[in-house]
Amino acid sequence: MRAYRMGLGAAGAAVVLAFGGAVPAQAADPGSDGFTIKDPRITESSGLAASRAHPGVYWTHNDSDDGAYLYAIDGRTGKTVATLTLTGIGAPRDVEAISIGPDGDIYVGDIGDNLGGKWDHVWIYKLPEPKELRDQTVRATQYVVKYADGPRNAESMMVHPKTGRVYIVEKGEDGGGLYEGPDPLDSSATNVFKRVADIDLWATDAAFSPDGKQLAVRGYLGGIAYSWNNGKPKRQGQLSVPMQPQGESVTYTLDGKTLLYGSEGQGSSVEPVEVEGAGGDSGGTGGSSDRGGGDGDGGGFTGKAGAVGAAVVLIAVLGIGRLLRRPKSARR
Repeated sequence: MRAYRMGLGAAGAAVVLAFGGAVPAQAADPGSDGFTIKDPRITESSGLAASRAHPGVYWTHNDSDDGAYLYAIDGRTGKTVATLTLTGIGAPRDVEAISIGPDGDIYVGDIGDNLGGKWDHVWIYKLPEPKELRDQTVRATQYVVKYADGPRNAESMMVHPKTGRVYIVEKGEDGGGLYEGPDPLDSSATNVFKRVADIDLWATDAAFSPDGKQLAVRGYLGGIAYSWNNGKPKRQGQLSVPMQPQGESVTYTLDGKTLLYGSEGQGSSVEPVEVEGAGGDSGGTGGSSDRGGGDGDGGGFTGKAGAVGAAVVLIAVLGIGRLLRRPKSARR
């Protein structure tokens, strides 16, 4: 996804100064204090998932034009410790998301639509997470996906950590739908995803908390925290999303105490934000707050910085809003 390649300029710098940046979490799980992706092959990291089998390792992939590859990144060093080559599938078109299910399998969402919602179908690939971290070829299962209400562009795919059900969040400029897949997915038939809720954000990625009780949805400039509410998401507040050149990914650490936010670009940083109330009774997530409200239009900051910070955000959003509304152009 290249639509947001731009310098933040003075307004963006002012936002970072006003808010002081995201507050890094104290290290608990390896990698929970953030890291920088060192692999020069990874220039468009569009998805992020914490490994279940290898604590401290994070799976990612490039967007388009890379091939059927997944990369395992050591969160302590930022170095690639394994490259997987997928077989048993066709040529990936626009890979945008990655998630790991309760079955221990990796799910890869080839769900982007460079034509703005024109593809007749998209795909999901599933493969077992390797027990050994080394470069290897892994056979994947390919699933054909369609939407009940017609083609959609999407960059967010999540597997619920308890039920194993697969969900997709539409990427719409004015928000989009949350789509639920059939249970289970069927590799021999078309899997029709049905809209079950609205998401009030121009979403670039989403992730379930490890206990499945929260859903974090991020955009370019912010995000929204939802309680899962048995599949009927209820908005809890805004996420404290760090300023990034092109914010494309999010995942929880295995202990659920930190949200890690990734961005595209060579040598991109994965930034940590502590989850408020993690392990407590509040059920808060990712620095969420409804103070200052908002309708989830992508601002996505908490109200903690007060009126000055809010004013700076407004200036920044007004300054770049027109650019953000440009549709994603075809690359093929």
